[in-house]
Amino acid sequence: MLGVEHRSITTPAGTAQLAADLQLPEQPSGLVVFAHGSGSSRLSPRNRHVADVLNGGQIGTVLVDLLTQEDERIDARTAAIRFDIGLLTNRLTAIIDWIGQQNDLNAPGLGLFGASTGAAAALCCASLRPDHVRAVVSRGGRPDLAGPMLRRVKAPCLFIVGGADDVVVGLNRDAMEQLPATTERKLEIIPGATHLFEEEGALDRVAVLARDWFRRVRRLH
Repeated sequence: MLGVEHRSITTPAGTAQLAADLQLPEQPSGLVVFAHGSGSSRLSPRNRHVADVLNGGQIGTVLVDLLTQEDERIDARTAAIRFDIGLLTNRLTAIIDWIGQQNDLNAPGLGLFGASTGAAAALCCASLRPDHVRAVVSRGGRPDLAGPMLRRVKAPCLFIVGGADDVVVGLNRDAMEQLPATTERKLEIIPGATHLFEEEGALDRVAVLARDWFRRVRRLH
């Protein structure tokens, strides 16, 4: 993409070293970290498409694998890690702390984009770092897995769900009710879309909604 710096980086998270892809447009107004769910990766074409749209809106992105290759191998055999929200949250929080220490990445504010279980980790992270996380977007997420941490989220939250993803729609509605009364929240349902937003135009709509949400509420300027 013209005018966007692409860089492969490694981010420390405790004893783990996590692979990440950084995309920085010229003079970015902010930075969004992506937290994907199980069975996906920083190479996911869905998240990369959303990241490209954000970059076009002058928002930098960090697509990171919260699980190491060894974690993925263990999870493929046991399914023991994919729902370990505590582990995902700890690693995402460590990444945010690391970003804050980098002179070239310490943007005025930070947004989080979470998919599936990554949405729960993003919300938990927002509750733990309220002074750093300015906005959260959940795509087909499981925010219910954030549990009691939802009650501490201050950042404005956008929940995007496919209209045909009935169970997840309900889980998102219930999770939204757990947020503090003063926390801005919005539910966007994409008509006819399923969990992965594979229908024509569905992912484009997700990307635009996410971009506009971060640009409107992130208060990064």
